[in-house]
Amino acid sequence: MSHPLSALLQLYIVVIFARVILSWFPISPDSPMAGVYRLVYSLTEPVLGPIRRVMPSVGFGGMGLDLSPLIVLFALELLIIPIVRSAGL
Repeated sequence: MSHPLSALLQLYIVVIFARVILSWFPISPDSPMAGVYRLVYSLTEPVLGPIRRVMPSVGFGGMGLDLSPLIVLFALELLIIPIVRSAGL
């Protein structure tokens, strides 16, 4: 059985991945997915927004590549490792 904090952080990782994937598709404000996107956005923007302000998008093929999800995912993995080790899992 995993540590509850580790499980919560892993769930947040899934939410961040959902945001990244949803950002690849145009979502109409009146579509059923709009509510899902708003929920995912409201859960992730408080963490991703400050990182995005400090580290702007990287130019890539004429488009901006937002690295904030990658940085947060890396940081979360670094947090999970000692939690799992301390729990003896």
